[in-house]
Amino acid sequence: MESARKNHVKEVRTKIDGILAGASLSIGDVYPTRGGKSAKGPKAAVAPKYRNPGNAVQTWSGRGKLPLWFNEALKKKGVTAESLLIASATAKAAPAKKAVKKAPAKKVPAKKKG
Repeated sequence: MESARKNHVKEVRTKIDGILAGASLSIGDVYPTRGGKSAKGPKAAVAPKYRNPGNAVQTWSGRGKLPLWFNEALKKKGVTAESLLIASATAKAAPAKKAVKKAPAKKVPAKKKG
């Protein structure tokens, strides 16, 4: 039964490839990925955000599952996630806020008496 399913999948793929080739399209043209990004190629690497104080080689980007060393470090007294931040990550993480100009107050004409 498993081999029959594999053969069926292979036949369907062959048909789809033929249709796409005949229309000069790719699978990405027909089924775009989320956000319009191409599914081709590896994902871009993310710069590390946290460093293990006990072993500087171990870093974490802040994405995905928390590494064991991160959880263990947080259990220690006085250690916070902020204290494990890499210095360059803190400079990028807190950009300066732009000053917002306020519009001048509207002047309301005074009512005339009489």
